[in-house]
Amino acid sequence: MCGFVGFTGHPENAEKILSDMAEKIRHRGPDADGSYFDDDIALGHRRLSIIDLTEQGTQPMFNEDGSLVLVFNGEIYNYQTLREDLKAAGHTFRTETDSEVLLHGYEEYGEALLPKLRGMFAFVIWDKKAKKLFGARDYFGIKPFYYAKMNGTLLFGSEIKSFLPHPDFRKELDTAVLEQYLTFQYSPTEDCFFKGVKKLLPAHCFTYENGEMTVSRWWDIEFEADEQPLLGDWVREISDTFRDSVSAHKIADVEVGSFLSSGVDSSYVAAVANVDKTFTVGFGTDEKYTEIGWAKKFSNAIANENYSHVITQAEYWDALPTVQYQMDEPLADPSCIALWFVCRLAAEQVKVVLSGEGADELFGGYNVYSEPDSSGYEKLPFALRRAAAGIASRLPAKRGLNFIVRKGTPLEKRFIGNAYMFTPAERKKLLKVSTGAPDPTEVTKPFYDRVKGADPVTKMQYLDIHLWMMGDILLKADKMSMAHSLELRVPFLDKEIAALAGRIPHRFRVTRRVETDADTPYVTKYAMRLAAKRDTPKETADTAAKKKLGFPVPIRVWLKEDQCSETVKQAFTSPAAEQFFHTEQLVKLLDDHKKGKADNSRKIWTVYMFLVWYKV
Repeated sequence: MCGFVGFTGHPENAEKILSDMAEKIRHRGPDADGSYFDDDIALGHRRLSIIDLTEQGTQPMFNEDGSLVLVFNGEIYNYQTLREDLKAAGHTFRTETDSEVLLHGYEEYGEALLPKLRGMFAFVIWDKKAKKLFGARDYFGIKPFYYAKMNGTLLFGSEIKSFLPHPDFRKELDTAVLEQYLTFQYSPTEDCFFKGVKKLLPAHCFTYENGEMTVSRWWDIEFEADEQPLLGDWVREISDTFRDSVSAHKIADVEVGSFLSSGVDSSYVAAVANVDKTFTVGFGTDEKYTEIGWAKKFSNAIANENYSHVITQAEYWDALPTVQYQMDEPLADPSCIALWFVCRLAAEQVKVVLSGEGADELFGGYNVYSEPDSSGYEKLPFALRRAAAGIASRLPAKRGLNFIVRKGTPLEKRFIGNAYMFTPAERKKLLKVSTGAPDPTEVTKPFYDRVKGADPVTKMQYLDIHLWMMGDILLKADKMSMAHSLELRVPFLDKEIAALAGRIPHRFRVTRRVETDADTPYVTKYAMRLAAKRDTPKETADTAAKKKLGFPVPIRVWLKEDQCSETVKQAFTSPAAEQFFHTEQLVKLLDDHKKGKADNSRKIWTVYMFLVWYKV
């Protein structure tokens, strides 16, 4: 696990510029650094030593004749198998690293190397002879990749902040992305908050040659249900495939630990991985906001040591500016600050930690996925439901009306992912600036179009895999862990597991309670929960049924307290807020929440996190 930076051309003081850029991401790789320069390009690297701890693993790395130069961030879990294949094809290896497999694999296969890889990665390879740059990002976007073309220079790297020292970089806010963020709580497209900076999207690669960037998709998840196997067959296959993935994700020359909450995902990971140490955080002693007690009992049952930390209100709020700086772009998910603390805790003990991200998206774990089949109302003709929704939408707000509106609205119009903060009308009313940002449904339409004939559950999963997981879940996982020089690995986000998950019928992903046995009252992640129940100790079998809290943060409560609400109010009436928002609208959101007129906590937090980030 590492970080890299680079730029085309050779400006004056190129060595100093590259050094300053790499220093911005020292946290991603404190163990070693390296650089490469020629008249056309500069490459810098920071290394966190995980595999082959010797100096041989230092990057930039070269092939046999020195014509190819690599900088790489990530882990290739099947590198040993690929290495043997490449040696048989005549390639000579100088190191024991997975990095070198990328170099020789690119020599041998070109872009066709990418689907052969099993792992998480972002990398670039510079071909000195052809004067061509090739780069790629992994299947799900576990590892970040940013780029910008400014003043004839291509900048690229693991974090946007590394671009700041380059003289050609322009630091300018993209207000259209701000408007999108107000709805999604993250930036949902390739565009970033810094105008001109783009994300290389997951499962995409690029070639940069003669000043032109060509980007293409090299993989996509496929959902094609296989109706033949029985439920028990799926449970066994999930168990076998997951055990294989966890084994691959434990490959390291350093100690590996695991995060642990009270939910099935992290419990399943920790039990199968058989690590020595687990890590948990919580807030206070109220079981609504802490999972520490349960995690310690679980750790005792699987015979490992649990390390925990109770996050105080003061340290949570004090961490906000640092967290938003490390994120590069604002993220309004309150759990990312909790993740910051659990990563800090783990980094005191280990260099690598396993986590449960991806299980909900692949196996159908979010409660909202049960909504399309949650009642008999769906059996009514859609035309009738749509007419009822039209009437209900014009009536004064009342309990139950929102249900009628949602059930009479096509999925493609109502579901944009796990977060929906401000509607387009609400954000227009809030913003002073006119941005031309598209409607949220324009952002989601290309993804819905790709799964047009699928069932509603599969459509929702597909959308979340491509937007929510990239923009929120994996963004915070990478940035919060690497801020503490900690490598976070996600065994559920494995290409073999994705291939399996795509074949499971949706009735075994999301199942109505009436169709299950009395002792298995599961709705979401049904088959996966049964596999977890099979693979966890009997003493802790109830983990398969326990609802995950998911780093619950008492934001709603805190924002009603004088000290916290005053802190937010000062931000809402600041010059920065005046620049972008109708501040009287912001203050009203806060006042109504404090008075109990409405739960505006998530909307308030969305705006406040932007303002904290903007100030930093």
